[in-house]
Amino acid sequence: MRSAEDSEYYATKIDSTNGVYLVPAFVGLGTPYWDMYARGTIVGITRDTKREHIIRAALEAIAYQAKDVLECMKEDTGLDLAGLRVDGGAVQNNFLMQFQSDILQSEISKPKVNEITGLGAVFLAGLAVGFWKDKQELKSILTTEKVFEPQKDSQAVAHDYRGWKKAVERSKAWAECYS
Repeated sequence: MRSAEDSEYYATKIDSTNGVYLVPAFVGLGTPYWDMYARGTIVGITRDTKREHIIRAALEAIAYQAKDVLECMKEDTGLDLAGLRVDGGAVQNNFLMQFQSDILQSEISKPKVNEITGLGAVFLAGLAVGFWKDKQELKSILTTEKVFEPQKDSQAVAHDYRGWKKAVERSKAWAECYS
């Protein structure tokens, strides 16, 4: 793999991770685990594991971590997720966006402009100097490029998420054991 952009190509060459999970706890785990001693782990490797499985597991980990955080938010607020609008460099990876939709069992909206934070700064500056009259005028600029709908059934998602949770448990307190 020569660049991050290649990850989608490799992730889609296989149908699943074959039970391989990558927990990117390189500096511990944040929400909802709060374990500064957790360390990055790759579990489920066999002699049949290929680089594609590890690359796909790394991408899936991004979605699992987002689900972990969103589950906390749901628990704290009592609100269900109606959909998710995403931005940033990772939105260019259609595999990741589809997997995120599947794992959340929710619609994911990908904007035409990937860097919404930068665009927001431009909007604020433009409003301040009168380039745009009001916020309503900006809505036509914020357009959606693609909407990802869940394609995986909820039982398969629950199975995969249980595997993620088990992998996270394996990574917990690792540094504490070896310090």
